[in-house]
Amino acid sequence: MNRLMWVVALLSAAAVHAQAFDVDPAKVIDLTYGFGVETVYWPTGKHFALEVASKGDSAGYWYEANNFCAAEHGGTHMDSPAHFAHGGATTDKVPVTAGIGPLVRVDVSAQAARDVDYRLSPDDLKAWEATNGRIPPGAIVVMYSGWGTRWPDAKRYLGTDKAGDTANLHFPGFSKEAAEWLVGERDIKAIGVDTPSIDHGPSQDFIVHRIINGANKPGFENLANLDRVPPKGATMIALPMKIEGGSGGPLRAIALLP
Repeated sequence: MNRLMWVVALLSAAAVHAQAFDVDPAKVIDLTYGFGVETVYWPTGKHFALEVASKGDSAGYWYEANNFCAAEHGGTHMDSPAHFAHGGATTDKVPVTAGIGPLVRVDVSAQAARDVDYRLSPDDLKAWEATNGRIPPGAIVVMYSGWGTRWPDAKRYLGTDKAGDTANLHFPGFSKEAAEWLVGERDIKAIGVDTPSIDHGPSQDFIVHRIINGANKPGFENLANLDRVPPKGATMIALPMKIEGGSGGPLRAIALLP
């Protein structure tokens, strides 16, 4: 086979291979909020800022470029283990596979509607298993509270819209007991929430962070569109910005439906 024939054959094989991996857009759910002026950040965090460096015609062609700046912990993002565990993996050291796994969605929206500070319990997890079977190995267990309907209204989403105010935070999260049960009794990769924190709003000791990060596992916060994800069967892919030495970072997360 001469070189030209070999190149044609290689390109043909690549085309066939690419077609085999086409993904149905209807089966892809974007779990990420856009980053912009309305993005919700922790009250003490620096909000997202975009600075236009260039936008317009340049030497006969269009050219755009921007600078951006923001806190690690805001919008849809990952908490790396280093966030609450001394010596834990920093953002760049978290294995890329830590954000890829079976998505387990535990629906506590009814409980959260009654109690804005609700904490997902081991009983909620056991109830999920009673209906759906044992949480699979390597799962990413995500709490669905319905809090996405409040985004991006910081007052309703966080409980406060005042900069620096961490005394009046109100939103659901995981309980200490649920975090301990998942780490001790099940083989999970990570947990996630559709709220600002894996700990509930009034938390002062951030015990869920300490348990999950202490087990060298990441947490995913401010996940979007969990109302469109089934309780089981989907695959989560969560890829953070690879910040060297980071305690977290902006996250692009999707769910692939079965």
